[in-house]
Amino acid sequence: MKPTRSSYDVVIVGGGHNGLVAAAYLARAGRSVAVLERQPRTGGAAVSARLFPGVDVRVSRYSYLVSLLPRRIVDDLGLRFATKRRRISSYTPVGSGGLLVDTASAAGTRASFRALTGSDRDFDAWRRFYGMTHEVARQVFPTLTEPLPTRAQLAGRVGDPDAWAALFERPLGETIEATFVDDTVRGVVLTDALIGTFTDAHDPALRQNRCFLYHVIGGGTGDWDVPVGGMGALTDALADAARAAGAELVTDCAVDAIETGGAAAEVRFDGGAVGAGHVLVNAAPHELDRLLGRTPEPKPEGAQLKINMVLRRLPRLRDTAVDPRDAFAGTFHIAESYSQLAQAYREAAAGRIPAAPPSEIYCHTLTDPSILSAEAAAGGMHTLTLFGLHTPARLFADDPAGTTDALVKSTIAQLDSVLAEPIADCLATDANGNPCLEAKSPIDLEREIGLPGGHIFHRDLAFPYRTDEADDPASRWGVATGLPNVFLCGAGAVRGGGVSGIPGHNAAMAVLE
Repeated sequence: MKPTRSSYDVVIVGGGHNGLVAAAYLARAGRSVAVLERQPRTGGAAVSARLFPGVDVRVSRYSYLVSLLPRRIVDDLGLRFATKRRRISSYTPVGSGGLLVDTASAAGTRASFRALTGSDRDFDAWRRFYGMTHEVARQVFPTLTEPLPTRAQLAGRVGDPDAWAALFERPLGETIEATFVDDTVRGVVLTDALIGTFTDAHDPALRQNRCFLYHVIGGGTGDWDVPVGGMGALTDALADAARAAGAELVTDCAVDAIETGGAAAEVRFDGGAVGAGHVLVNAAPHELDRLLGRTPEPKPEGAQLKINMVLRRLPRLRDTAVDPRDAFAGTFHIAESYSQLAQAYREAAAGRIPAAPPSEIYCHTLTDPSILSAEAAAGGMHTLTLFGLHTPARLFADDPAGTTDALVKSTIAQLDSVLAEPIADCLATDANGNPCLEAKSPIDLEREIGLPGGHIFHRDLAFPYRTDEADDPASRWGVATGLPNVFLCGAGAVRGGGVSGIPGHNAAMAVLE
């Protein structure tokens, strides 16, 4: 497809969810807008698909939970989209037992901590620690859709010097080790600092702190919710909102280059070009440099394995005291104690697949069965989404397929070690008799959805405050590229990462300002 006009007020490169948010806001404000998307459909990483022939289940293929999407974006754009809260926060199997964190039962959670650790110490520390992060979330989250505060302004909003030091200044590992005693409890806390981020607890660059912060501030509560209808329901609603406002969505249109003289720009694609007053780029900064013809910043490195599964039924657990429907409803941690995470990081940093790959699983269908057909639901089918940590892209460089196969086998073996039956016995089969299991490495994410190095945040996350004195609209909103009419509107912007729509909102605000 090609755009229908020769020029627009705004051209958006990339039709992922952030590009669609920006398009909807700008078109509603009366701007002429075209979104150019290289794939046959919009949505980017936030899509749903029927992955397995003959199996009528819509799986969130890449991204899968929602925390950072502000309610104001949903309301502003009139989106028909909802999420559901998970009652169970997490379950971590340990030996023949495990740690179950149930947000609806403080007494039950206390008892689970006591059974694991032998005392109430870590439970009490857990409540104090997450009480602190909850208050930080309440103060910080509203700033994400406002002009960027300075570091001092954000510290003033937080208002707690100890909390500021723990999250913004000191390696997170120091705080975890000073706060908690048990190795399993420490690991459960640390996992939120490692999602899509290859680092360790004591990284002096504080990449772990930045990742942790974004994982505990969403919605002002830190809750990670299930998108009703799957992740594609969000981007379908955003595409509808953008079209209804007058934006033009052009698919199968891969952008080759961007040229700008400051006042106007030209966006080139196979077979043509289109003019623009502003260009918003919903792609990684590394990709933006390529489009501009300038020397790219170093290629980022993703560090995750995604495995999508459809089950005939949930597996039985070794821990007979916990119902699998509870264990899999929240985040199910596997090989993610503090010491196991540290060992896996050391092995991966040395270029080896971790002997015990850490991962976590959740079951969408226990909270929202709407992604199942009536027949699949009646048959007791479920989805499982596994997200593996400490699997940097460098491990896959020489033999992507072979490394992925070996890693999947090792990861599934770790899962089987905490089950009372192999997960393979519970997998559904497709119309061709193949097990319903799909794996995606960082290399796959680069090839399929254009994430350089497979980095799900486009590059390392940044703290949500200003680091320069520039006073132009793009700098004030955290979407600057160094060019006056080319802005970032994707996860690589300040306050990017995750399924949030925040960079799209902020880029639109910078244009309108």
